[in-house]
Amino acid sequence: MYIGRVCVGVAIFVAALYRWRNVDAGDTLAATLALFCAIAFTAGSVWLSTSSRRLGPSFFLAQSLFDLGLVTTVVHLTGSDASQFTALYILVITVGSLVLPFAGGLLIAAIGIAMYWLDAIWGLGFTLPIPVALHLAVFAMVGFGSAYISARLRQAGAGKEELEAQLVLARLQADDILRNIGSGIITVDEAGRVLYANPSAGRMLGVTAESLIGKQVVESLAESAPGLASALERTVRERIRIHRGEAIITSFDRRFAIGLTTTTIDGHADQSGVSATAIFQDITDNKRLEELRLRAERLEGVAELSASLAHEIKNPLASIRSAVEQLAASPRATEDEEILGTLIVRESDRLSRLLSEFLDFARVRVTRVDRVDVGAIAKTATSLAATHPDCKRGVQVTCVAPQDPVFVEGDEDLLHRAVFNIALNAVQAAPERGSVKVEVSRLPFAQVPRGTPFTQDAIALRVTDDGPGIPDDVKERVFDPFFTTKSGGTGLGLPIAHRAIDAHRGILLVESTAHGTQFTVLLPHSPLGAGVPA
Repeated sequence: MYIGRVCVGVAIFVAALYRWRNVDAGDTLAATLALFCAIAFTAGSVWLSTSSRRLGPSFFLAQSLFDLGLVTTVVHLTGSDASQFTALYILVITVGSLVLPFAGGLLIAAIGIAMYWLDAIWGLGFTLPIPVALHLAVFAMVGFGSAYISARLRQAGAGKEELEAQLVLARLQADDILRNIGSGIITVDEAGRVLYANPSAGRMLGVTAESLIGKQVVESLAESAPGLASALERTVRERIRIHRGEAIITSFDRRFAIGLTTTTIDGHADQSGVSATAIFQDITDNKRLEELRLRAERLEGVAELSASLAHEIKNPLASIRSAVEQLAASPRATEDEEILGTLIVRESDRLSRLLSEFLDFARVRVTRVDRVDVGAIAKTATSLAATHPDCKRGVQVTCVAPQDPVFVEGDEDLLHRAVFNIALNAVQAAPERGSVKVEVSRLPFAQVPRGTPFTQDAIALRVTDDGPGIPDDVKERVFDPFFTTKSGGTGLGLPIAHRAIDAHRGILLVESTAHGTQFTVLLPHSPLGAGVPA
């Protein structure tokens, strides 16, 4: 546009020089002014277009108006209605209609028509020859048609830009969701190569997501997650989708269960084969809570049965003890009979105490609800456990609790008994010169294990020892009644603690390694005193 404008100005000036003798001074002056104006206006337009980031409609309107003036000068100097350069109006009107909005294009066409008509009547008067009328009609049709086409193209372009923007936004949102979702996602192609892995998948597998891309899934996950790799391979090769499957992931020193679902995606028109996607998440908490639920149901059933059995046994046992005691005290009893009688009485007393503890286990209930301080309970129970005869020499027993009271709603005696049993179990497991730590803290709701019945913050009581740990086969049975690995133990301490915590709508968790064991008690924090059902 700029080059064409300068060329028109130069052409006007050259034409004036060529016809110097036949052109009057006014036309020569007009040609000279047109050349200099074209050069000056073009230079200013170039500077403005290079210095401005965005040129508005006003800029293009000014360009079109100047071009119309320049074309009118050319047409006027070359014969007005008889000029061979009349077609330049069509070029200027077309360009103006394309770069300006619909109304701007019509305005340029109207101004061009007015300029040509005024120049024509300048020499012809108000008589309108047919060629001039045809030119005016062509200008009008070109202006309207160009403006209409420009408007439709602009609408189509705006629609395309909007669709592209929506597509980009959708991709960004999808990518953001995949990056921040807690579940791991891995996609493999038909050859078993990893096409995509989100950050959560990398975190659970103990690697970066980028390091998995392009590698064979079976080779990459053979050690850490063979079950996941097998599920993906089976899905992509046999087209078998897995719903609610389970696998094990071994990451660093941690071994945990995952729940997984796989699906297949057919290739698009430009792709061949299929791809398989696995969505998986850590279900350790869910498995643990399911075990807690089954354990609570089992203990409840045992408690109901034990209560009736204990009553049925204790009464006859008391009669047997009394009868044997009388026989042993008889003057006619021999020495052997006295010894046997004493033995029977002693064993009867031991069995009676065991039955009493069994009844205590069966009768664990919240009988009184008060607002109690868990920190104070922990300190008292820890002190008693530290002075117990089973505490080995040099064992350091400490209790860490907030200075401010940490209240829950419950039965103080029952909670004290539960905490004491757990602390005593830790003291008994600690080696000589070992340590036991009891810690009370408030657990924010965001850190409460998923799937628990808690709807707000919880109170956490952790009892940790540095003993030899609990073997896996033993850990599964530590809450079973009468199961014990200690000489002379009844095996009821932890089951009673479990039932007491469960009666307060809490949970009791255990984690153990070769370097020690930690029992965690979670109780619902009730600052408003909601109460606990008896």
